[in-house]
Parts: sequence; C-alpha cells; structure tokens
Amino acid sequence: MDRGSLIGLTLAAVAILGGQAMEGGHVSTFLQPAAFVIVVIGTLGAVMLHYPLPVFIKGVRMAKWAFRPPEDESIVLIRRVVQWAQLVRVEGLLALEKHLDLTRDPFQKGGLQLLIDGADAAKLRDTLDVQIVGFETEQRQAARVWEVAGGYAPTLGILGAVIGLIHVMENLADPSKLGAGIAVAFVATIYGVGLANLVFLPIANKIKFTIARQVSDREILSDGLVGIAQGDNPRIIEARLRGYL
Repeated sequence: MDRGSLIGLTLAAVAILGGQAMEGGHVSTFLQPAAFVIVVIGTLGAVMLHYPLPVFIKGVRMAKWAFRPPEDESIVLIRRVVQWAQLVRVEGLLALEKHLDLTRDPFQKGGLQLLIDGADAAKLRDTLDVQIVGFETEQRQAARVWEVAGGYAPTLGILGAVIGLIHVMENLADPSKLGAGIAVAFVATIYGVGLANLVFLPIANKIKFTIARQVSDREILSDGLVGIAQGDNPRIIEARLRGYL
C-alpha cells in the first residue's frame, strides 16, 4: 500500500472540507447530487467517447496502482540476470532452458528464448527494444485516460455552473428556489476543478511513474541479456545494470 497516496488524498480532502468549516460553512453544502451527476457522469461519458472501450477499461483498472503499485523488482531482476550470466559462463546457453518454465513474465521468457536460440546481441537488442517501446506506448495510452478526465472535468464543472445559473434565472420570481440553483452552480465548479487537480491528474502521474519503473525493469533485462549474448563478464554486467538503480 502506498501510504503517500493515502496521506495525500486525505490532506486534500481535509484542506477542502476544513477550509469550508473554517469559513463558517457546512460540509453538507458540497453534497449536491445534480452537480455530481453533471461533472462525474459527464466526465465519464466524455472519456469513454475519447478512447476505445478496451483502453478505457484498462486505464480504470490501472487506477489501483496509485494506492497499491506493483512491487519494484529491479534488484531481484539484476540478481537473476547475473545468475543467468554466471550459469552461461560455466555451462553454456542451453543451461538456461530450465529457467524458461520458472519465468512467468512473457517479456523475460521471450528474451530468454531468443538468447537460447542463439540470437546475436544486435538482433536481440533490436527485438527487445521494439517490445519495450510497444509496451510503454500501450501502458501510457491507458494512463492518459486519467489525464483526459482531468482535462474534461473542469469544463464539465463550468457547464454545471451554467446550468445552475440558468435554473436560477428561470426561478427569479420564486426566491425559495434560488438558493438551490446557485449552490449547484458553484458546487459543480468545485467538483470539476477539485476532482481534476486533486484526484484525476495526480492518479495519472502516479500511474506514469509506475510505468516508467516497469520500462526501466525491461531495459535492465534487455541490457543484461545483451551482455550475456556478448559474453561479458557477470561482474561487468552487474555493475552496468546497477547503474539503472
């Protein structure tokens, strides 16, 4: 669990609600179902229109990374690559075949298989680099779902404010209905700006940070496998890979 994300989200909520209370307002003022529907549901619809459904679904699922990111396996991966290099130095490339079944990650398994099949260092690097670029592009595209949501939410907030003001203008003759319309107008703006800058955009950046770390892990593996293919000393490989840390 990422405690920083939880603390940050809590501080953001306390800042908004606490500021409202300090000004003498009521927290219940922010509970406006109409504003919520306009901003949240409207933003959801806009993002779904912006992206194909599979990309949208993947982006939504990646939101959990903001609070429970995948484990950082950089150090473990370096040790594994060095172990492979030592094994190849003693027993040859075919000795790596027994590690294929122990590897669940498709990228690792594919790189090992290419190495075992005798791919030279240049072709091995080219192949793995293409896969890394494809992986990064796909992951970042899904992460941008939250960036797009952060762009649409303030606009939907303004739209909610306009709708609220229209409601106010329609009921000028009935003062009892003016308060509700004005509340929807301003609370919709708060929802839009607040969700964009306190939730959607921070989640997008936290996801991109995790993606960058995953790309780095793949570059570690690629560099290590290329080193093995070139016949580099395991100590040299380890020293080079630790530079990624």
